[in-house]
Amino acid sequence: MEFRLLGTVSVETLTGPLPLGPAKRRSLLAALLLSANTPVSVARLTDSLWDDAPPLQARGVIQGHVSRLRALLVGADAEAYGVELATLGDAYVLRVPETLIDAQRFEELLMLAREQRGPADTVLMLKEALSLWQGPALSGAFTGPPLRAAAHSLEESRLATVEQLARTYGVLGEHHRAAALLAAETAAHPLRESLAAELMLALYRAGRQSEALDRFHRTRRLLADELGIDPGHELADAYALILRGDPGSGEPGPVPGPVTAPVPDPAPAQASSPGPDRTADPARAAAQDSAGVTVGAVGPTAPTAASPVPHPPHPGEPLPVDLLPRAPRGFHGRAAELAALTRAAAGEAPVCLVTGPAGVGKTALALQWAHRSGALFPDGRLFADLRGFSDAGEPALIDVLREFLLALGVAPRRVPESAPAAAALFRSLTDRRRVLVVLDNARDSATVRALLPGGSDCVTLVTSRHRLEGLIASDAARPVPLDTLEADDGTALLAGVLGEERVLAEPVAARRLAELCGGLPLALRVTAARLAGRPRWTLAALADELADEQGRLAYLDVDDTGVAAALRLTVQHLPPDAVHQLARLGHHPGGHFDPYAAAALAGTDPVAAAAALERLAAAHLVAETAPGRWILHDLVRLYARGLDPESAHEALTGVLDHCIATALAAADTAEPGGEPCFVLPDGYRRPAAVRDFADRAEAMRWLAAERENLALAAVAAREAGLEDRTWRIILLQWPQVVWRVRDNWTPLLELALDSARAGKDAYAESRVLTLLGWVLTEEGRTAEAAALLERSPVLAREAGDPLGEATALINLAVVQAELGDLPAASENCTRAVALCREEGDRHTEMLGLQHLARMRLTAHRPQEALDCALTALDLGPEHEEAVRRSLLLAICGEARLALGEEEDGIRLLDRAAREAEQAGYDDGAVRALEALSRVSARAEYRRRYDEALRRLTAQS
Repeated sequence: MEFRLLGTVSVETLTGPLPLGPAKRRSLLAALLLSANTPVSVARLTDSLWDDAPPLQARGVIQGHVSRLRALLVGADAEAYGVELATLGDAYVLRVPETLIDAQRFEELLMLAREQRGPADTVLMLKEALSLWQGPALSGAFTGPPLRAAAHSLEESRLATVEQLARTYGVLGEHHRAAALLAAETAAHPLRESLAAELMLALYRAGRQSEALDRFHRTRRLLADELGIDPGHELADAYALILRGDPGSGEPGPVPGPVTAPVPDPAPAQASSPGPDRTADPARAAAQDSAGVTVGAVGPTAPTAASPVPHPPHPGEPLPVDLLPRAPRGFHGRAAELAALTRAAAGEAPVCLVTGPAGVGKTALALQWAHRSGALFPDGRLFADLRGFSDAGEPALIDVLREFLLALGVAPRRVPESAPAAAALFRSLTDRRRVLVVLDNARDSATVRALLPGGSDCVTLVTSRHRLEGLIASDAARPVPLDTLEADDGTALLAGVLGEERVLAEPVAARRLAELCGGLPLALRVTAARLAGRPRWTLAALADELADEQGRLAYLDVDDTGVAAALRLTVQHLPPDAVHQLARLGHHPGGHFDPYAAAALAGTDPVAAAAALERLAAAHLVAETAPGRWILHDLVRLYARGLDPESAHEALTGVLDHCIATALAAADTAEPGGEPCFVLPDGYRRPAAVRDFADRAEAMRWLAAERENLALAAVAAREAGLEDRTWRIILLQWPQVVWRVRDNWTPLLELALDSARAGKDAYAESRVLTLLGWVLTEEGRTAEAAALLERSPVLAREAGDPLGEATALINLAVVQAELGDLPAASENCTRAVALCREEGDRHTEMLGLQHLARMRLTAHRPQEALDCALTALDLGPEHEEAVRRSLLLAICGEARLALGEEEDGIRLLDRAAREAEQAGYDDGAVRALEALSRVSARAEYRRRYDEALRRLTAQS
């Protein structure tokens, strides 16, 4: 049994919470528990249960609640726990062991924490104490004045414990944990100055100075707006400490205080002096006056023709201003990008723009370069987190400029109130200086422009998830795009956090983790953090967890950091149409997509889809790998899939029907005489637009480029129970199957066969069997092919598909010829040709005649073979049937040779080989050149044969 006050007032038992009933009964229990083992008078209980004048029957109400509460306790076997609700005259007492009351255990843990000698043990006690809280104290009760006071006292104790835990984290150097702990409490208690002060110090000591200063200004404004007061001494002291660069009681802070040593004004005649001309530059003169010092006070001036090269400061000299957060730990690789930044920074007043998706390590790269390049900026380094992709919102421009100006030595009372005036003063102060300005997490170009320094020797380093093309256009910003890490660098990053020994112990698992994280540094760091906190976990075990796509994003979250959180901050700034497009892209089964596929997924048209893709690309959520060809990072895809899970079926159906429509167009262009192999499926949704193909070559290129995507679409269709789409998507690739018959099509066709049979579709089964049987024949698996093809004509006949029956008979005849049964093969081919003539299908008739001619040639009947081949050639237009023409010309050549007409035979075989080579039909070229090599000793034929065979082998 457990009595709870730190949250909803309740009594927990082995069988669940007791049904305490109305709020006043909970108030009664709370009043008794707060004075456990001490009599509580009826008058005191009355004050606790009623806020104003109690009713006349108040005593009777209290007695009724006591009676019901006693019955509940007895029914829960409270006596076994030493719990008793007794009546003592005009009072009641709840006798209960203090260990059963969460508030008493909370106080006990705080006492234990005070007695601990080490900070690590103190942290354990304080965390245990805070874990007892499950919500605001005394929730669910009606709190009269005594209970309100008690609830307030308990909450104050909790907040003091939070502050104490944060300070203890600081002693351990775990400032990020302290900041994460305090951030949530500060959001709930924004006017509590002690919390805000502790959060500022934790942020500062964690290397997040700009956030710490922003917290001060937000709290200062809130105090002024809500209470009309200025910050108290705690906030003011923390603010002063941060500006001085004094770490206080924590670890040494990264930021030294601003330089304030004055430099004498130069004589007017000294033109080469670094001092400014006060009359020529009024703004700069004003800056000097407002700061009380000359501009040179911020550090050594940049060298000019007459000034010496700056020397390192001597001991005791003030250092130049440096607001950079600490350099990132565990940084690895990026040598090319660091070199690119160095090159970009070499120009006059350059603006370097590091762009990339969320979590790719833009800030880490910028800080790494900034810390390595300190010698290039003797006058100081400034840093501001513009929070362009943060829940907290962007800081006011004037606040950023104020921090810069204060750091540069401007007196607080002299900082201009308006942003334009402050920006002008900032430009003047940085004129003729060599200062680095790092602007992190910028969302738009306009904000960056207002913060650009004025000196031609200054460098501005900007990071953004957007491409900021406006900044490139207006200020010649030099982009340094940042991509994900290669597997080797990702593994090295893991080793940098976990230690090389742990990674070297499981090199395969480490590489697999890097691949599952998609090379995204944020994901790799979160993974490393999970492993670092669990030294007994193996890398392989975590890799197995990450392999599950359903939970991968959840595994890549730790504390207040994670891939999903970073992506959410990017997505929340997108327009609705781009968010809709991204959500639908998450359901795309393939690896890449074009605007047509994106439109089919989103239910829009390609123009709207292309515009949405451009917006997503600008935010680095998709990447364009080639004109009109886009990809989605695996982790972005998983996040996008969760944006609109209800639309999965609609999006998938849309893109499957897009695949069918486009493949139909490609097949019709590649083989215009070919008979459409099916009607469209039930519920087919024609896309808003379908890609046009200019010619056969373009159609075949599309089929080749989309082969993997089409295969993945077919698999996704089968998994979704859309068998009628599965076999259609596969079968529509028949021109590519014919063109590259030995290119391992069997597994995909077997999937189509399973889908056709699952849908009990005889038409589909026959068509798939026909194509699969032919592929098996070409692979030399003749017996398997025969077993399949014997059933195919029967199924086609049952389905009322005469042209399908004709094609099946032709393929069956090819197998029978391979097995040596030429009479049966010839008979089936002849039947197929007759069916084609009845249906008026010249294309399939040409195919039947081609194979019949080959059979006649094999049967040593060359004249009949020649007649069949010539009849077939007369059926098809020469420019459309490159493959078939090559095969028929080869048959004609071999027939002429058999008839003793060697010259004509060689000429026709050479023509067949050349047409095959020109069309890229290596299989046909090999066949024709092989026949030529048997009758001619010309070295050219052997060379061309070897080249064609090498190409064909490379494709297999």
